This record gives sequence, structure tokens and C-alpha cells, in this order.
Amino acid sequence: MSERKIHDVLRQYWGYEAFRPMQEEIIRSVMAGRDTLALLPTGGGKSLTYQVPTLAREGLCIVVTPLIALMKDQVDNLRRRGVQAVAIHSGLSPAEIDRLLDNCVYGTVKFLYIAPERIGTELFLMRVAKMNLQLIAVDEAHCISQWGYDFRPSYLRIAELRRAHPEVPILALTASATELVTRDIMENLQFPEQNLLRGDFLRPNLSYSVRQTDDKQGQLLRLVQNVPGTGIVYVRTREATEQVAEFLRSEGITAEAYHGGLAHAERSIRQEEWIQNRVRVMVATNAFGMGIDKPDVRFVVHYTMCDSLESYYQEAGRAGRDGKRAYALLLASEDDPQRIVRRYEQEFPPLEQVKDIYEEICSYLQIAIGDGAQTSHLFNIFEFCARNHRYEGTVESAIKLLQLNGYMTLTDAQENPARVMFMVSRDELYRIRVNRNELDPFIRVLLRLYNGIFNDFRPINESEIATWSGYSVERVRELLKRLWQLRVIRYIPSNRSPILYLHEERLPREDLYIAPETYRRRKELIEERFEQMLHYAQNEEQCRSTVLDHYFGGKSDIACGICDICLRKRREEKARRGETQADEATLLEQIIATLQANPTEPHALLQRLKASPERASELLRQLLEEGLITQTGEGLLKISDR
Repeated sequence: MSERKIHDVLRQYWGYEAFRPMQEEIIRSVMAGRDTLALLPTGGGKSLTYQVPTLAREGLCIVVTPLIALMKDQVDNLRRRGVQAVAIHSGLSPAEIDRLLDNCVYGTVKFLYIAPERIGTELFLMRVAKMNLQLIAVDEAHCISQWGYDFRPSYLRIAELRRAHPEVPILALTASATELVTRDIMENLQFPEQNLLRGDFLRPNLSYSVRQTDDKQGQLLRLVQNVPGTGIVYVRTREATEQVAEFLRSEGITAEAYHGGLAHAERSIRQEEWIQNRVRVMVATNAFGMGIDKPDVRFVVHYTMCDSLESYYQEAGRAGRDGKRAYALLLASEDDPQRIVRRYEQEFPPLEQVKDIYEEICSYLQIAIGDGAQTSHLFNIFEFCARNHRYEGTVESAIKLLQLNGYMTLTDAQENPARVMFMVSRDELYRIRVNRNELDPFIRVLLRLYNGIFNDFRPINESEIATWSGYSVERVRELLKRLWQLRVIRYIPSNRSPILYLHEERLPREDLYIAPETYRRRKELIEERFEQMLHYAQNEEQCRSTVLDHYFGGKSDIACGICDICLRKRREEKARRGETQADEATLLEQIIATLQANPTEPHALLQRLKASPERASELLRQLLEEGLITQTGEGLLKISDR
């Protein structure tokens, strides 16, 4: 009965007749009430594994995810399918959050998306206790492990949901976790028993290659000119995004740069231009890609080496999600190992330097010793680094160590509502109101709508204030700025910025304690990840797909046949068998003649050729890689238009 139900849901809401590999096994595990950790590769359809069982039964699913943009996309997608879904994040006013939580308790909401920081609030936990909760889904679950490459201490709060609903199963999802990290995830989420379901991390349509070269521009240009379609080029710095994008434009290729220093509106415009194929290549830092649903990316190039195979696999895996041939190219040079070691030393500061950065952050935020506990602050890390002459990677690493030791948490950049706090006492405010009668009604609205506004910054909704005061939104902003100029309030307009949460009051430098074992272990893990990344880049013998699969705990030793290592070995094997260039030329003539007559499906073409399927397949892959033939949207091979 449940089998029929989940297939009915899949067909009704998504129009699919069958699940992808491992999806059904994960759904069955969840519906049996078992805590489940699911490892599915990038683009493997993780969201369906919690959406289908939720829609197949009564009750609501809470989805914990760190990315607000991803929340909004998921909510919009579900609503388009007629499913009630909401997201709670820092861009909402307290009144809006209260209303949405009420809808989850008393309404027909099926999915509630939240950031992990939300779980720690007493109001949220009280409402969760009243919800008809059937499933807790944890996206990017590797963030809960302090041994993961993207640890976020706020994820540790997820276990608090269990206290309100101990009988509700948890589904933890990630696309990249080693054996150490998977054990840590299940322990931190309090699984009563280990239950790991692992998808196939092999991507049969994705051709991995490494080019050892000092001419990275030339190698990049060769790939972009020979592989049709859109792509991503990942670099390390903002400056490099602009430089590489300008180089591609100078060669007649539409390209844009994307990095955290751009205004939010500019980033959105550039991203949309690329998604709509009006820009062919996006040159970006690793700030780009997460949560972007573009299945027809034909290539991902890493212009500089990643810190870890986890991040490399995730970023490279954004190519070819439509199942068609795609290419992941890593450009490496002789001095990369030394450069990585230097970067590692910069990004893993000594403990005394961590303490220096802690003091600089507190001074930057104007927090005195003994103050600041349980407060949140807008934190522009780029401005901070410029003001204090610090390298951004060093500061990020110092903050991670401070997070691990419970002092502070830095969120991703997110939409932040306007915030207000009165700078005067109630008595002083009364005198000001007498002297400035034109502001009196406006101040009354502020006091009526927002409690605690004398003690701390409170998020405000300018549209809500406009409704209650009778002013336009523009006039509300003018009056807020006027009160700010009069030093009646402190006013922070709405913006897009990371938020820094201080869990403890500011301590004197000598009282700041960084656990040596935490510091040492993280240092060892970062070194290990760098070494694994270097091993992947320098490997010349083992299939690249199997290297990646083994790193994530897979056991397959079947070569992919399409990476640079496999293709080289096939060429060498052909040479050992004594196959001549004349044989190759004859086969090439057959392929060209067939495709000139009509575009042909690959399998049908292989059957017509007078050669072994292995030899013919290899030659077809070479022709595709070189851009001499292309594949149409219907999957047919044809002669390239170039």
C-alpha cells in the first residue's frame, strides 16, 4: 500500500514514473520510522527523499538548511506544484514569523524550511512541540560534524528537536562525507543505530581530467572553444574572477565574473543571465553554484586547485546534471603544491593570532569586555579585513576555531531586515516627543508594534509600519533616518550581509581558551585534505572516478572509461595491439560519412561501424571532446557546425 502511495505521489506532483537509484530505498527507510543518513551525489535528487514521504502521509516536515536562497527556491517549487510550504529566516519580521509558525501548528503547511540558528530560540521550540511533525530533514548534514570541511556549530542544535518529538525520524542528507564524518553525523544527531544508505558516486557521463600546465589560459580556451554549451570556471580570488572573465571576453566568449564583493542585485542579474544562456561562462569564486538548478552545464573548470576533494567533487558535479556528456577539468601547475602549503599556513593561524583576531572583531563591533552575550551583529568580513590589514582566509579560519569553541557563529550572507533601537530612555523620549510633535504619531506606532526596542536592536518591517502609520514606505524610511539624525534611534536599513552571533560575553584576552586538541585535530584534517587533493591531481595511474568514489567510501574498481587516465590507457593498449593509424582513419571516415548523412543516436551508430564497440566508443569520446562532433538536445550525434 505504501509502495503504491509513494509512486502515486511521485507521478502526481513530479510526473515521474520511477525513482532514481537509491531514492526509493531511502524513502522506505524513513517511512519505516528509522533515522537515516543518505549520501547521494550532487544532482542525485536528495529533496525528493523527504518530500515524497511527507506528501504520502499526514503531518509536516521540518527541513533544516543553511542557505536562504535554497529555501526560497524549494518553497517556490513546491508552491508551483500546489504544496503548502513556508520558510522562516532572518529577513522576516517577528510578526511574520509568528504568523507562519501558527500556520504550521494549525494550518495545512506540509514543509517548514528553517536555518539551524532558528532552532535555539525558545519561541520556536515551543511551537514545534505543538506541530504534527512526521519527519525532520537535515540538508548539508556534513555541516554538523566538526571533522567536516564545512562545519557549522549551529547545526549541533538540531538534536534539540528530538526532545520535542523523540519518536519522529531524522533524515540527514549530504553529497560529500568521508567515513569519519558519517559516523560523526549519526552520533551528533543521536541515531539509536547506524543506518547509512549510500548512492553511487560514480558519474558515468562526467569526464574528469587534469592538465599539468603553465599555460592555464591556453588550456582553458581550448576546452571552451571545443566543448559547446555553458560552463563555470572556478578561481580562488575576486581579482582572478575579473581577470579570467576579461581574458575570455577578449577571445570573443561571453563571460561574467561572480564573487562576494558584488552588490546583491548585480550578482542576481549575472546569475540570471548565465542561467538563461545569455552569458556562456561564469568565472566565480566558490560563492557561486550552491542551490542553483541548471542541469545543462557542459563543463566546470577549476583554474586553481581546491582545498579538498569534498569541495572539488561538489563543484565539479555541477556539470552534466541532465545526464548528458560533460567535462570537469582541473588545471594544475608545478608550483601548486607550494602554493597550497603557503595558503594552508595563511589560513591556519597560530593560537595567539586567533586571539588577536578575536579582540579585533570585538573592537570592530564596539563590544566592551563583559558585554555582547547572545547578541547578533552585521559583519562584513571584507571590510573588516581591509580595515585590519588581514588576509580573508586567515580571518575565516580564526572564526571557525572560535565557533568550535563556542564563542561566536558567522552565518552565510543573507537578506537582513531593517533594525531599530532607541538611544534614549523613555523619560527622554517623552521630552523629545513634546518638542517634536510631528514625529509623535510615528514614534507611538514604533512603540506599539515592537517590544524591547529600548534594550536591543529589533528587526522591523517598514511595510508594516507604513500600514499602521498611514505613511508610504518611502516616508517611513525618511522618518526613521530623521530620528537617527536626531540621535533618538539607531537605525540599520535592510541589507544583505552575514550575521555574527556572539554566544558569550567578550572575554579578556587571557581568559580566551581555544582547546588545543580541537586546534591540533583540525590542523591535521586540513593537511590530510590538501594531501588527498594533491594525490588526485598528481595521480597518473588510477581512474579519476574511482579515486573519488573510494575517497567517499565506495568500493567500485570499475574504470569509467572516459576520464583522461582511462583514455590514455586505451590509446596505449591500442598501440600494444599494433592497431595502425590507417585503421583509425578508416573508422573516422565511417563515422563522418554516417553523421553527414543524418544525425544518429550513439547506440545505433556503434552498431553500424565495422569496429569493436570499445574502439568506436573511444573515438566518439575523443571527437566530442575535441568539438568535431556534438550531441543535440534529443541525444543525437551530428557533425559540429564549427
